[in-house]
Amino acid sequence: MLIVMNAILARNELHKFSDAERAKILQRFFKTGPGEYGEGDIFLGIKVPQVRQVAKMFWQMPLNEVLKLLKSKFHEERLLSLFILKEKFIKGDDKTKTKIHKSYLKHTRYINNWDFVDLSAEYIVGNYILDKDKSILFKLAKSKNFWERRIAIISTFHMIKQRQFKETLQIAEILLQDEEDLIHKAVGWMLREIGKRDLKVEEGFLKNRYKNMPRTMLRYAIEKFPETKRQAYLKK
Repeated sequence: MLIVMNAILARNELHKFSDAERAKILQRFFKTGPGEYGEGDIFLGIKVPQVRQVAKMFWQMPLNEVLKLLKSKFHEERLLSLFILKEKFIKGDDKTKTKIHKSYLKHTRYINNWDFVDLSAEYIVGNYILDKDKSILFKLAKSKNFWERRIAIISTFHMIKQRQFKETLQIAEILLQDEEDLIHKAVGWMLREIGKRDLKVEEGFLKNRYKNMPRTMLRYAIEKFPETKRQAYLKK
């Protein structure tokens, strides 16, 4: 008997792992209080490996059903949808990849926490545009929505892995004085990843900028430097 995969079945399977006590911990960890970056987000208390487990069961779910989960009020249901989108993208043909990429960009208002961005952007945006026009990155980098700005910089991780650093450095320049701490961390992280592959490129970027960079961004960027060099940067 053929079972039609849909959002209701996936949701029911996911909720089997709900844990009220863990949900309270996650509410605090992801800063869901008034005025915090995750304000109003609701957790079920489900561990990431359990969400991945359900995603593997339902990755063949139709895209319109996956998008229903992405619009959920529950954090883990949105996380599930992104795991499924990532899996469908990786396994899909060019037509499927294009459809998922476009859908992702149309629904960024639901990709509204750092874990969502970090697990999906480099695959569904960065991978897709690797050999295509990259203007979308600069549009996102200048967005008023700071999750879209994080998508812009994290998407370039895929390019960094191909030793293509140009877009990362350009986006980092745009976000250099961003007001959001989560952007500082993301930019610093991507600069550090460049440094792992080509330290001269990273230090070339830092040379005339490190004195004016947000402290968190700088700390993330130089985290793997030898201690003497790291202290020299921090002491400016």
